[in-house]
Amino acid sequence: MTQEEIEKENKEIAREYKELLSISYQTLTDDDKKLIRKAFDVAVEAHKDQRRKSGEAYIFHPIAVAKIVASEIGLGPTSIAAALMHDVVEDTDITVGDIERMFNPKIAKIVEGLTKISRMEPDPDISLQAENYRKMLLTLNDDVRVILIKIADRLHNMQTMNSMAAYKQAKIASETLYIYAPLAHRLGLFNIKTKLEDLGLEYTEPDVYNDILSKTKESKEEQNAYIESITSVLNEALAKEDVSFTIKGRPKSIYSIRRKMKAQGVTFDQVYDKFAIRIIYDSSPADEKFIAWKIYSIVTDHYRPSPSRLRDWISSPKSTGYEALHITVMGPKGRWVEVQIRSERMDEIAEKGYAAHYKYKQGVTEENSLDKWLNLLKEALENSEANAVDFVEDFKLNLYAKEIYIFTPKGEIKSLPKGATALDFAFSIHTDIGIKTRGTKVNGKLVPLNYELNSGDQVEIITSANQKPSSHWLEFVTTARAKNKIKNALNEDVKQISEDGKEILTRKLKHLKVTLDEKVVNDLVNFFKLKTSQDLFYRVGSGKIENQQLKEFASHKNSNAFMNFFKKSIKKEVPGQLSETKYDLLVFGKNDEKLDYKLASCCNPIPGDQVFGFVTINEGIKVHKIDCPNAISLQSNYAYRILPAKWIDSSVQEFNASLMIKGIDGLGLTNELTRVISNQMNVNIQSISLSSNAGIFNGQITVIVPNNQVLNKLIENIQGIDGVEKITRILGTA
Repeated sequence: MTQEEIEKENKEIAREYKELLSISYQTLTDDDKKLIRKAFDVAVEAHKDQRRKSGEAYIFHPIAVAKIVASEIGLGPTSIAAALMHDVVEDTDITVGDIERMFNPKIAKIVEGLTKISRMEPDPDISLQAENYRKMLLTLNDDVRVILIKIADRLHNMQTMNSMAAYKQAKIASETLYIYAPLAHRLGLFNIKTKLEDLGLEYTEPDVYNDILSKTKESKEEQNAYIESITSVLNEALAKEDVSFTIKGRPKSIYSIRRKMKAQGVTFDQVYDKFAIRIIYDSSPADEKFIAWKIYSIVTDHYRPSPSRLRDWISSPKSTGYEALHITVMGPKGRWVEVQIRSERMDEIAEKGYAAHYKYKQGVTEENSLDKWLNLLKEALENSEANAVDFVEDFKLNLYAKEIYIFTPKGEIKSLPKGATALDFAFSIHTDIGIKTRGTKVNGKLVPLNYELNSGDQVEIITSANQKPSSHWLEFVTTARAKNKIKNALNEDVKQISEDGKEILTRKLKHLKVTLDEKVVNDLVNFFKLKTSQDLFYRVGSGKIENQQLKEFASHKNSNAFMNFFKKSIKKEVPGQLSETKYDLLVFGKNDEKLDYKLASCCNPIPGDQVFGFVTINEGIKVHKIDCPNAISLQSNYAYRILPAKWIDSSVQEFNASLMIKGIDGLGLTNELTRVISNQMNVNIQSISLSSNAGIFNGQITVIVPNNQVLNKLIENIQGIDGVEKITRILGTA
C-alpha cells in the first residue's frame, strides 16, 4: 500500500471508531469511553498486520461487530470492549490472562467464551456439526453476552461473504438459518433475526432470493401507493381522537415471503400480506392498554377485521417480552393487510430486546437483566447429556416455536410452544406431576394425553401415585422438557427392572440347579439371541422370558444338543452383511443412539443395507445407502452432517402392529381374542374393533409388541381360535 492509501485507511478506521461511540444505545460516561478506547487500541495493535479476504484491514470487522452490539443489540461498554477484542486471543499472542490484567475478569471471561466458540472444529470421529453447536450453546451458561456478541459477529460475517468460495457461503448460511436466526428470534432481536434470515436465503437459495427481491422491487411503487391509501384514512381518523402517533409501512422480509410461499403452496402474487402497517403511539405506562384498544376500535371502524387473525400480545406478552396488538383487516381492492399497534416502549422492546427492557425497568441492573434473559434459554439447555442431534433439534424447537397460552384450573396462565399437548402441559407444571399423569381434562372434558392444546384452553391434570411413563409417551409430547424427563424416567425404570430381573433369574436358575455366573450370562444372551446382559435381565424382570424357556436352556446346557444349537445360533457373517432376523432397528453414532429419522427416497434403504445418516437443515435425519447416488456429494460437501448408522436388534423396543381378522361369528369371540392376546401372550391391546354381518365378522386389532417374532407367534395363536378364517397384518402401521 502507498503512504496515501495507508493514511486514507487510518482516517476511515478513526471515522468508524467515532461512529461507534455516537450510535451507542446506552449513554456512555467518560470512564466508559476510556474503557472502549483502550480495547480499541489493543485490537488495532493486535490486528495491525491482518487483512480480510476482501483485502481491507481486519480491524474493520471487530469495529463493525462492536457497532452492532452497541446500536442494534444495545449492550453496554463491557460488551462493546469485548466485541472489539473478540478475535484478539484467537489470532494473536495475547492471552485471556493478559486481557484480565489489562481490563477486568468480566471482559476476559466474555472474550474467553468467544475464543472457545471460534476454536471449535468438527471432530473427525464424530463428524457432527451438531456436537459443535451443543458446545457453543452451552457457553450460554457462562455469560449470555458471549452468544449476543457471537450473533453480532455472525451478522457481520454474513454481510461480508462476497469474496468467499460458494461452498463456504452455503455452509455458513446453512448454519445461520439452522441456529443463529432462531437464537436471535428467541432473544427478541427482531431486526437481526430478519437480516440473518434474508442473508441466509440469499446464499442457500440465491435464485429464489433474487426472484422474490426483483418482484418486490417491481411492485414497490404500487405497494407504496396502496399503503398510502390506507395510512391517509387512518391518519385523519386518529388525529381527530387526539392520539399522538406515527404510522409506518413495512414490507415483509424476503425470507418470510418465501416461507409463506412454501407453507401455503402459493406463488409470490398469491401471498396476500406482503407488507404490514405499524401504528406507534405515545403513551404513559398506565394508559398503554387503553390507547391500544382505542386505536384498534378506530382502525376497525374503517376496515373490517378478520376475527381469526387478532393477536393480543399486550394482555399476554410473548416469552421474548414482545408486546403488541396485531389485526388483519380487509383493505381496498379486497386485499388483506396486517396492522400492528404498539406503544413507543413496546416498539423499542421489539427492536432491541434486552436493552429496552433494561432502559424501561427502574432499579434493574444490567447484570440481573441479563440473567433474566438467560433464563429464557436455560430450559432448552437443561438436557446437556443428550445426543448432540437431539439436543440441537430440541433447542431449536424451543427457540422458534410460536406460543400458545394455557390456563391452570386456578386461572394462572402458562405459555407453551404451538403444537404442545396436554401431557406437555403436565410436565411444564412440574416433573413429578408429568410422570404421575394418569389423565387430562381440557375445558372440563376428558381428553387423550396427546390432545393438542389451543390458546385459551383450561387444563386439569389427573395424577396417580402408581402411574409410570411408557415409551409411547415420547410420541405424545413435543417440548424438549417433557421428552427429556420421560427419557430419564424410562431409563431409571429399565435399570430397576433389570436389577430385579437379575435377582429373579438367579433364583429361578438355582431351582434348575444352574449357578448364575459370567459364563452362564453369556450363554443365556446367545441362547435368547440378545445383545447385552442388561437385555437379558430386563426381559426376565418384565416377564418376557418365561420359566419354560429357562427350563429348555437348563436341560440343554451341558448336552450336545445345546452345543449344536449354540453353534447354529452363531452364524458367520460376511463383512458388510447383516443377519436377517437380528437387525431391524436403526441406531446412530458411537453410542448407538435411537433417533427420529426418515428413509431417503433417492435410494430407499431397507433393514440390512449398509447406511449412514445425513442431518438435514429442515427435515431431521435422512438415512441413505452407502452406495446411494448422492452419497459422494453429501459426504464430501457436508461431512460434518454425516452420522454413522447401523441396524440392530429391536427386541427391547415396542411397536404398534395392526391385524385384520375375518371369520365366522360366534358367541364369546371377543373374549377369546382378548384372552389369547392379553393372558396367553402378555401383549397389550391398544384398540379393538369388531363388526358382524349375516354371520360373518370383520375386525381390526392394534397391539403393542416388542418385535416381529412376538407378532408372528401372536398371529399363529389367533389363527388357532375357533371361527377365525383369515388374519393378516396391515402393512405400514407397525
